[in-house]
Amino acid sequence: MKSLRYLPLVVLIAFSTVVFAQSQAHKSADQPAPTEAQKSFTEMKTLAGTWKGAVTVDPPQPDMKTDEPMWVSLRVTSRGNTLVHEMKEPGTPDDPSHDDPITTFYLDNDRLLLTHYCDAGNRPRMVARAAPARNKVEFDFLDVAGPLRYGHMQHAVFTIIDANHHTEDWTFMMPGDKLVHAHMDLQRAR
Repeated sequence: MKSLRYLPLVVLIAFSTVVFAQSQAHKSADQPAPTEAQKSFTEMKTLAGTWKGAVTVDPPQPDMKTDEPMWVSLRVTSRGNTLVHEMKEPGTPDDPSHDDPITTFYLDNDRLLLTHYCDAGNRPRMVARAAPARNKVEFDFLDVAGPLRYGHMQHAVFTIIDANHHTEDWTFMMPGDKLVHAHMDLQRAR
C-alpha cells in the first residue's frame, strides 16, 4: 500500500514530461527554417578567435610586407548580431595608435552583409552570395561610401578548411580599375 502513495506523484511527473516535450515540439515547428544568410552567418561566427598566417599579394605591392605573418582577430559582439574582423598588417606597430582595417558582418533581413572600414578612408559594403558553397562564404560588391581616390575593396571569400584553419581572399580595386588580390592562409593562434 505504501507504494500507492507515490503513484499520483509518478503519474504527475510522467504527464508533465509529455506536456513539456509536446510544447517544445510545437516551438520547433513554429520556428521557420534558417535562411541561407543565417546559415552563412552562423558559419562565419565559428571563426571567432585569433589567427596568424602567410599573406600573398598579386601583383606584389611595394608598400606591403609579405615576409611577416598577417594577424587577424574575429569576435562575436552585440549579443551575437555582429562579427567584427580586424586585420593587423605585417610590419605595422603593435600599438593602439595604429589604424587597422575593421570589417563587420551582420544580417540585414534575408541578406548577410559586410561593411569594410578601410584604411583607404572609405566603407564598401558587400553582400554574401545567395547560394553559398559548403564551408565557403563569398561576398560581392554592393556599394561604397567615402572617397575613392585610393581605391576600394571589391570582393571577399572566406573558406573554412577546419576548426583551426581558414583562408581569406580579398580583392582591392585600385584607381584605373586595376585589381589587387590578397590571399591569407590562416591558422588559429588562440
